[in-house]
Amino acid sequence: MWKKSTPKSVWKNQLLFLICLIFCSCSIEEKQDKRPNILFILSDDHTSQAWGIYGGILADYVKNDHIKRLAEEGTTLDNAFCTNSICTPSRASIMTGQYSHLNGVYTLSEALEPDSNNVAKVLQSGGYETAVIGKWHLKKEPTGFDYYAVLPGQGRYHNPILKTKENWQDHGKGGKEYKGFSADVIGDLSINWLKNRVEDKPFFLMTQFKATHEPFDYPERHKALNENVDLPEPASLLDFSPTENNRSFIGQKLWRLGERWVNDSKNLAEGKPTRYPGLPFTLEGLDSIAQRKKIYQKFVKDFIRSGAAIDDNIGKLLNYLDENNLAENTIVIYTADQGYFLGEHGFFDKRMMYEEALRMPFVIRYPKEIPAGKRLDDMILNIDFPALFIDYAEVEPLPKSQGHSFRTNLQGQTPKDWRKSMYYRYWLHQTVRPAHLGIRTDFHKLIFYYGQPLGLPGAQSETTEPVWELYDLTKDPEENYNVYGTPMYEQIEENLKKELLKIKKEVGDTIENDLMNRIFVEHWN
Repeated sequence: MWKKSTPKSVWKNQLLFLICLIFCSCSIEEKQDKRPNILFILSDDHTSQAWGIYGGILADYVKNDHIKRLAEEGTTLDNAFCTNSICTPSRASIMTGQYSHLNGVYTLSEALEPDSNNVAKVLQSGGYETAVIGKWHLKKEPTGFDYYAVLPGQGRYHNPILKTKENWQDHGKGGKEYKGFSADVIGDLSINWLKNRVEDKPFFLMTQFKATHEPFDYPERHKALNENVDLPEPASLLDFSPTENNRSFIGQKLWRLGERWVNDSKNLAEGKPTRYPGLPFTLEGLDSIAQRKKIYQKFVKDFIRSGAAIDDNIGKLLNYLDENNLAENTIVIYTADQGYFLGEHGFFDKRMMYEEALRMPFVIRYPKEIPAGKRLDDMILNIDFPALFIDYAEVEPLPKSQGHSFRTNLQGQTPKDWRKSMYYRYWLHQTVRPAHLGIRTDFHKLIFYYGQPLGLPGAQSETTEPVWELYDLTKDPEENYNVYGTPMYEQIEENLKKELLKIKKEVGDTIENDLMNRIFVEHWN
C-alpha cells in the first residue's frame, strides 16, 4: 500500500514498473510452449512375438528391459494393425494417415512424393521443430523436417551411410558414413539432435531403426544371447503344405531363408562379400523336418539379437529424457511398421493378413495423461497415428487424412462409434503370396485372394485363381484352419462379405479395372 507522503512521480514510476513486469511475465509465459514433445520410435519388422510384453513362447528369451519399462509406465495397444503389411506402404500410411490407394504408395517401388501432405509438415507449420533419423524408405527426399539423417534405401547394419540436406542425392547416392552398428548410430544421432534443438519449441522426433529387418544382423555384444539355448517352437512350425489346413497358397516358407544362408556361406568360403551374420551354415545330411528346425533356431536367435540392440537404444533415449527433465512432457511411442512371421505356419517375412504380420506392437507413455501399466483392446490402425500426433500438438488437421485420433481411447473413454472392423489390402502379387484384400472384426477374418498383379511394379505377372479364406478368431486365434465354405459359417460369410464391400467403399478403394470387376462378380457368391 502506498504511503501518502510518497511523491506522485515515485509511485507513478513504481506503477509503470509493475505493469511492465506483468506484461513481460505474460510474454515469457506465451513463449514457453507447453504442448508435449513427441518422440516416435519405429523399428522395422520387430514383431510383437519378439517384444516379450505380449507373452508368447519367446517372452522369456528376448531382451526387453526398456520396452518393458515403457509398458509399465504407459499403455500397451493389444489390437494395433497395419493396412498393408510391407515396409514402404506402411510408412507412407504413418506419414499421411491414408490407405495405399489414396497416398499412391502400393508396393516397395513407389515414392512418397515430396509435395505430398504429411504429418511432419503440419506439425512443423504449427510450431514444432521436426526431425527424422534412421530408416526413411520412402525413396525421395524427406520434407516437413527441419533436420533429417536417413539411410539410403534399406541401409546397412554396420558403418551405415546416412544422408542429410547437405549431402542428399537421389537414387541411393550421397550421404556420409558413420562408424558403428546402425541402431547405435541412429540412437546417438537422435540424442545429439535433442541436445542441439531449439529449446523454446516442442519437438517431433522420428527415430527409425533398420533393425530387425532381414538379414537380422546384430552388434558383437549380443552375439552370445541365447547361444546355448533351444528356443521353443511355434505349434505350426512344421506346416509344410496348405492342404493340411485348407489354406489356398504356399507362403514364404523357411527353406528359402536357409537357402540364402547356404548360398551366402559359399560366398564366405570364396572370400566374397556376405549379407548374413553367423555363417557358415549348412543343411547337409538333414531331412526336411530337421532342416526346418535348424533354420528356425538360427533365424529367431538372430532376430532376437537384432531386437536387443533396439532395446539398448530405447534405454539411451529414455535416460536422456530423464536426465534433462523432458520425460514428463514428452510422449514416447515405440512401434514397428508391421509384424513378422517367426516360424508360424512355417513362414518368415510379412505381407499376409494373418495376425503375426498384420499386428503392429505399440506402446505409448505420457505421464501427464496416459495411465501407467494399462492395455487397450480397441482396434487402432497405422492411419490413426498422425491424427493422434495432431490432437496432442493442437494443430490443424492433416488434409485428407483417413485416420482418427485415439487420445480419448487411451484415457479409457472410447467413442461409442469407434470402429469394430478394419479393411486391409496387400497389392504386391506373387503366386506364393497372392494379392488380397480382407476384413477383420473382433471375432472373424475374411480374406479374398484375387491374385492379380494389376500392372504394379514388382508384382509377378503369373496370376492365381481367386479364392476365399475365413478364420474364426475366437475358436482358432492362431488361424490354423480355413473354415470358408463350412455350412455352419454360411451366414457369417454372407454378413462379412456385405461388410467388406461397405468398408471398401467407405475408405475410397472403389477404382477397379474391368477384370477386377468381373472377378468380384464371379467369385463373390
